[in-house]
Amino acid sequence: MKPRPLKIDLHVHTHYSEDASTSLEQLEYYSKKKGLDGIAVTDHETLKGALEFARKSQLVVIPGLEVETQSGHVLALNITTLIPPKLAISETIDRIHEAGGIAVIAHPTAVLKTGMGQMVSLGSNLDAVEVINSAAFPFFLSTYLGRRLATRLKLPQTAGSDAHHPPEIGNAYTLVGSDPDPDDVVKAIIKGEVTPCGKSISWSKRIKRGAFGLARRWGFGRRYSSKPSI
Repeated sequence: MKPRPLKIDLHVHTHYSEDASTSLEQLEYYSKKKGLDGIAVTDHETLKGALEFARKSQLVVIPGLEVETQSGHVLALNITTLIPPKLAISETIDRIHEAGGIAVIAHPTAVLKTGMGQMVSLGSNLDAVEVINSAAFPFFLSTYLGRRLATRLKLPQTAGSDAHHPPEIGNAYTLVGSDPDPDDVVKAIIKGEVTPCGKSISWSKRIKRGAFGLARRWGFGRRYSSKPSI
């Protein structure tokens, strides 16, 4: 009998990202609470949280980054080397591959996020398209356009919550037909042995995200406890 697919949230931020609050303890707690088998930690411009979490967690942990390019954001999955931001998309993808990882275009069709959408060509050398992003707005239109983009590019489709705060973890996830090992997971993604699943975050969570962002911008961001909050 074929084993059940792994349930993995492929886009999650921790407090190592300036715009997020989730501690590593909260990441473990909420991932298990949502029934996840694994998580991709994709902070901005740092691997500290991802590598520390990989050493501690009982989950399948894929270390990664959300990399800002000149055209939009790309998820670099299964890497242990930093990828410089604000490079051309082609150079960013090349560097991700040189680092042994895979490149997934992040929220390409969201209105209020930095996405590259129609700027991506068939020759872009990307490995997959994130078609479901829980934080994308408008959610249903973004998902529809993301799926259409992935079909046009003939690329595998993934999903991730883009969680910046603990309760958002696992709102979207990817079912991956692989063994519980990071290398096997990314190989399965490349082969298209994946199914994207998920839903939008609630409006109350969107409002909290906005308030947190404003507080951080004005220097009022509070320190978050390492204890899980429900």
